[in-house]
Amino acid sequence: MPDLLLLALLLAAVAIGWWLGRRDRKQRSPARQQPALSRDYFVGLNYLLNEQTDQAIETFVAALEVNSDTIETHVALGNLFRSRGEADRAVKVHQNLLARPTLSVTQSHTVQLELSRDFLHLGLLDRAERLLQTLIREASSDSTRHSAKKLLVDLYERERDWQSALDVAQPTLIRQHDDIRRAAAHWLCELAQQNMQSASPSLARKRLRQALSIDDRCVRANWLLAKLEHDTGQYKAEIRYLKRIPEQDNDFTPIILEPLRDAYHLLEDISGLELSLRQVIERGAFTTAIILLAETLQRREGNKAAEDFIRDQLSRTPSLRGIDYLLGLYRYDIDGLERERIELLKRHTRELIEATPRYRCSRCGFSGSHLHWQCPRCRSWGMTKPVTGIEGE
Repeated sequence: MPDLLLLALLLAAVAIGWWLGRRDRKQRSPARQQPALSRDYFVGLNYLLNEQTDQAIETFVAALEVNSDTIETHVALGNLFRSRGEADRAVKVHQNLLARPTLSVTQSHTVQLELSRDFLHLGLLDRAERLLQTLIREASSDSTRHSAKKLLVDLYERERDWQSALDVAQPTLIRQHDDIRRAAAHWLCELAQQNMQSASPSLARKRLRQALSIDDRCVRANWLLAKLEHDTGQYKAEIRYLKRIPEQDNDFTPIILEPLRDAYHLLEDISGLELSLRQVIERGAFTTAIILLAETLQRREGNKAAEDFIRDQLSRTPSLRGIDYLLGLYRYDIDGLERERIELLKRHTRELIEATPRYRCSRCGFSGSHLHWQCPRCRSWGMTKPVTGIEGE
């Protein structure tokens, strides 16, 4: 489809350029016979008819004269090359345009913006950075300056230069774009983690509170604040931060459950753990919460109580992990051939669980066994969440 769009654009541009040139010559010397379309035009048509797309594109590019009427066409042509994955050809088109002395200031800035996109696509980040910094300083158009800032933020993010990304994005981009606001909170979390690794907890806390002031739905900020409290032995404070996460986004509830259990155990508050787990299950039948509560019942009341509880939950919300846990309970009450059969079933359920992704990006569908705060595929922040359903939570 991009090839067809490109060829249509070129055909139209060449034909319009020829017509404008013909009209101009006619006005200047009406008695002179007008030349026909250039030979390159017909050569390009021949390539097109023979389905030789690349040759047709090259020929039409050669036939398309650069002038004030075709600059936008050349810009679009370079962009189409980039969208086809041919950013090196896009660079040639855009650099050729910049070499033209007839470009207006606005046109020059537009071409520089597209050239910086080409460089980003090719991974030439230093060249893209210099172009974008120049545009931010010199662009006469607010929209061009705005676009340059967005690209520069993207560049700094690729380089993991979180502070530079924040400096460029604040305050305008953060205020105007939800994705950048969400990303900025995560950049602060990245900086906070660096502070935690360098034993600067107070600075880490400051950054995490700043992250929440930018995006009050930033789950990761409360997650890291809970970790800070855990590391200093403040388990009650850790529990408070963990309990804020389901209020921000209930889909992230599964990530708090094991730390929540550990904190209550360290406080020797098993009744508090049981109450918290029951509250979680009321908000959503998360398998991890069900299993943790079953384990609590098993220790206090024995296998039968845990079995009855799990069976009741499975009748409401079936889950593979719940069945696997129930099979594990059944092993305690049987032996011989029946035990071997249960072991075989449990081995199969365990293999299925291990082969099933635990987290999935809600934006692009990328899945895996680890939580990525930034999706490795689409690079969106905070969109990878625990998988729910029969094979998940």
